[in-house]
Amino acid sequence: MRHASSTDRRSTEIKLGPAGKARSSRPLRDQAHAGWTTRRERTLARRELFHQRSAHFGWLRPERYACPPGAGAMKLGKVACDAYLLLAGLPPLGLVQLALRDSLRWAARAIWTTARRTRTLVPLVYYHLQKRLPRDDNLAVYAAYWYRSYACNPRAIYEKARDLAPRVRGVWVVRKDAAGSLPAGVDYVVEGSARYLRVMARATYLVNNVNFPHAMSKRSGSVHVHTQHGTPLKTMGLDLQCYPMGAQGMNFARLREHCARWDFTISANPMSSHVWQRVYPGNYEMLEIGYPRNDRFFHVTDEEIARIRTGLAIAPEQTAILYAPTYREYQSDFLPLLGVSRLAAALDHGFVLLVRAHYFSPVGSRQPPDAEKGARVVNVSSHRSVEDLCLASDVLLTDYSSIMFDYAGLDRPIVIYAPDWETYKRTRGVYFDLLAEPPGAVATTEEELIEVFRSGAACSSEAAKMRAEFRARFCVYDDGHAAERVIRRVFLGEPLAPVPRPPVCPPPARGLSCGGPAPAWSRTPFPPGCPPPHTGLDQRSTTWAGTAPGRSAHAQPVMRG
Repeated sequence: MRHASSTDRRSTEIKLGPAGKARSSRPLRDQAHAGWTTRRERTLARRELFHQRSAHFGWLRPERYACPPGAGAMKLGKVACDAYLLLAGLPPLGLVQLALRDSLRWAARAIWTTARRTRTLVPLVYYHLQKRLPRDDNLAVYAAYWYRSYACNPRAIYEKARDLAPRVRGVWVVRKDAAGSLPAGVDYVVEGSARYLRVMARATYLVNNVNFPHAMSKRSGSVHVHTQHGTPLKTMGLDLQCYPMGAQGMNFARLREHCARWDFTISANPMSSHVWQRVYPGNYEMLEIGYPRNDRFFHVTDEEIARIRTGLAIAPEQTAILYAPTYREYQSDFLPLLGVSRLAAALDHGFVLLVRAHYFSPVGSRQPPDAEKGARVVNVSSHRSVEDLCLASDVLLTDYSSIMFDYAGLDRPIVIYAPDWETYKRTRGVYFDLLAEPPGAVATTEEELIEVFRSGAACSSEAAKMRAEFRARFCVYDDGHAAERVIRRVFLGEPLAPVPRPPVCPPPARGLSCGGPAPAWSRTPFPPGCPPPHTGLDQRSTTWAGTAPGRSAHAQPVMRG
């Protein structure tokens, strides 16, 4: 048999296809050649077409014709000059420009990110180096409302600690724009400063009514006291997982981490205790003692209240209505649901409105429309102390704000204005039906609200009965000594004795006329076991005529030290 030559072998070379069938490699080469030929033909055809268009452009171009400005002028210039190669090079040049632009943007972004991380990294390194130094057993750090102000429960604890635990030096943390609002003599640090990082790293006690920043991790041996800042009507903590509009992107995993830092938290009433344990899980001690910020209600004097009212330009014969609405997460833009100008115009000149906007409300929306027109509407949104505003007012007007639970301890009329209750209940969630168990008169429209004040329903015996039931449920721990109990338990290490549960007794009440006859609640005797009311109150006036209130008979310290 004759052996095949190499030429024959190349000519008969075969390859196996996917199915094992023989196929020749020649058709593949032919297809590649045909594709190359087709591309070349297209290129030649485009070039020929360009030359034709260039010739037509020259024939049809009017005299003194100028190419329009912009990117099109470059292309028309190439057509007029019959420069096909230059025009064909424009797309690759554009790609180069795009690549260069993207590279420059990436470099700028990388530089900015590096600088930002460096600004963040350097303070954190300094903070963690400070944490390696010994703790200061006599240093306590206080903060409130995300470093916004000197207020709330931390303020009451700080002021009481100066008397009961003078060895513990207190330092407040505030934002730079809030530093000027602190009273004289209060030591403070500005958020982000070097001293801020030092005191946060070395303090033994950290007291706040919200969580400290996540980067400020808990040091071994330090004591974190989360005081809370309200009784929960609206859903809180982990319960917000069912209400994404109210949660607004809350990081629930991080919330659990923050709760694990707490050593103590404060409860204002049994319902709060039940809610806090569920929505803020952690291995902390629950201090069921009431809110320290409300202690002021039990120790204020007549002269102090008169001075506060004078500072707010409230005449002795005027009835002051404190309007304090809550924040609504479902509103993309702040939209006030009550026209304070219409309410002020509908009431007689014996009333004055104190408008206190929520701290989450936009700054521009905190100015009531009539605040600049006269004394009948006063903007108190920037007032330092909510407690002083409560003491200066005669009636609280609110919707779903937790201020109602504090104000109930004063045993003064509370009016609920709830025009969007169903919407608020669906979007934020609530723990009980406020309209079914209110602390006083309820209105859902402005007309109803005006009638509540005109008719005296705010001060009626029915409203007093509802307020008494509300107080019996939510003010059972209030006796004026909550801050003292915190100091003795946390700073002095004394055991916490159970808070006595006597009949709920209000501080001495002011005689309020509400524009009508003296209210029944100002004439009824206190419950059995409570101290008798102060005598000498002018039932037809909003001035204090009684003696300065001291401590209630039942409001004695529950610890020794």
